[in-house]
Amino acid sequence: MLANILSGALIGIDAYPVEVEVDVAQGLPQFSTVGLPEGAVKESKDRVKSAIKNSGYDFPVRRITVNLAPADIRKDAASLDLPMALGILAATGIVGEKARRYLYMGELSLDGRIKAVRGTLAVAAAAKDWNLDGLILPQDNAAEGAAVQGLPVYPVENLAQVVMFLNDETALCAFSEPSPPITASLCHEENFSEVCGQQHAKRALEVAAAGGHNMLMVGPPGSGKTMLARRVPTILPQLDFNEALETTKIHSVSGLLGQHEALIRQRPFRAPHHTISDAGLIGGGSIPRPGEVSLSHNGVLFLDELPEFRKNVLEMLRQPLEDGQVVISRAALSLTYPADFMLVAAMNPCQCGFLGDSHHACHCTPQQLQRYRMRLSGPLLDRIDLHIEVPRVHHQDLIDNQSGESSETIRRRVELARQVQRERFHKHQLFTNAQMQSRHIRTFCALNSEGEQLLAQVTQRLGLSARSYGRILKVARTIADLSGEQNILQPHLAEAIQYRSLDRPQRH
Repeated sequence: MLANILSGALIGIDAYPVEVEVDVAQGLPQFSTVGLPEGAVKESKDRVKSAIKNSGYDFPVRRITVNLAPADIRKDAASLDLPMALGILAATGIVGEKARRYLYMGELSLDGRIKAVRGTLAVAAAAKDWNLDGLILPQDNAAEGAAVQGLPVYPVENLAQVVMFLNDETALCAFSEPSPPITASLCHEENFSEVCGQQHAKRALEVAAAGGHNMLMVGPPGSGKTMLARRVPTILPQLDFNEALETTKIHSVSGLLGQHEALIRQRPFRAPHHTISDAGLIGGGSIPRPGEVSLSHNGVLFLDELPEFRKNVLEMLRQPLEDGQVVISRAALSLTYPADFMLVAAMNPCQCGFLGDSHHACHCTPQQLQRYRMRLSGPLLDRIDLHIEVPRVHHQDLIDNQSGESSETIRRRVELARQVQRERFHKHQLFTNAQMQSRHIRTFCALNSEGEQLLAQVTQRLGLSARSYGRILKVARTIADLSGEQNILQPHLAEAIQYRSLDRPQRH
C-alpha cells in the first residue's frame, strides 16, 4: 500500500513542505529512504522501527520504500522521524485517511516518545498557507509553533497518542497558553546607571543606538569598554512582533531557542571569542548554519579585542555591515541569512594597551604600534560610524556614589529619535539613519553653507574616503534627531566629526 504524510524541512531560515511517501510492498524485508537524505535522516529507520514496535504496533516485515519529495533538496533533520513512522502505519492500515490533513514534526526516541526539534517556528509560519487542519508537534515545541496565529497546534508526547488521535480514539487539545506580551518584556539586569563616569562614551553609545550605527571603542584595559557594550541592548527600542518573529526563527533553526520559549522578546547580544572561525562568525559549514552575525540580527554583535580576530575573519564582515545580510553559496544551493545588527567593537590603543594612559607608560615602538593598527583594514574601519576613545576612569568617579542616567531614561530619548526616523523614511522602506544610501543622504542630510565649509575642511585635512564622508553625515543626522532639530546644524556636524578618532593622525 501507498501513504502520503506531510511534513516540513528547512532551507536557510525558511521552510518548505516535504511529502513523505511510503510504499509497503511484498518482497524481502528492506527499509530504504530516497530523496537525498543526509545522516540524521538515514539513521531514522532504526529509530522508527524501534518506536513503532515499542509503542505496541506491528512493524511490517516487507519491502519499505520512503521517498522524501521534493527529491532534489538535501534533507538533514530528525524531525522527519514522526511523519515517516505515521506513513508506515498508514500504509499498513493502522492509521486512516485523517492523517493526510495535518503536518507532523518530531524526533522519535526508541520507546516512542517524541522529542523537540529545530526550526518549528519557520515550519509553522510557512504551513499557515498550506491549507491544513493543524500542526502536530512535540510538547516542548508547542509554544514556539503557536506563536504563529491562524493554524491550530496540537502538542503530543508519544507516537501512540498521535495514532489514537488520528483513529478518533482520543482527543487532542490545541495549544492555547497565552504568550507574554512583547511590550512587557524589557527587563535587564544591567543598567547604565551602574557605569561610573565615561560621559563621553555613554553619549556616543546613545547616538549609536538612536541611529543604528556601528561603533568602535578604543581604550586601555579596565576602562569599562566591555561594561559599556553589555549595556547597549538596555537602551535599544524593544522588538516589535515582526522583529521578534524573525529573530526567533534564526535561533530556532540554530537550535538555540529555550525550552517552552515561544518568542525571543529581548534584542540579542552576541559576544564571540576572538578565536572564532569564519564559518562561526559569518555562517556556513558543510550543512550551512547561521553564524554569529545572523544570531545577532536585530540586536548587538560585540567584538572585544578586535585586532586579535584573524584578519580574514574580520574582512568577511564587510558584506553584512554593508548589506544587512549574508549570502552563503554552495554548489547545490545558495542561502541568504539576515544580518542586520549593530556592531560594537572594542580594542586597546596599542599592543601593550597603555598608549596615552596617564598612569602607565607605553613601551610599544612606532613599528609595533603601526603593526597593531594595521590589523584593522581601512575598508573595515570605514564601515564603522563612530570611533571613540574611552580613557581610564578617574578614581573620584569610582568612589562617588552618585548614579548616572538610567537605561530607561536614555532609551526614551532613543525611541523618540527612532520614531522621527520611521516617519521620515516611511516611503523608503528604511528604519534607521544608518541604513541610508547615497541618494537618501543627499535628500535628508543637506547642510547649510557653514556646515559644508566645515566638512570640506575636515575631509581635506584628514583625507576622508567617500564612505567616511557619508557616515559623518548620517551620524550628524542622528544627533540632530536626538536634539529635535529638523536640519543638521554646525554643532551636530562638529560632534559627528569628533566621533572619527581613528581618522585623525596617531601620535606615539
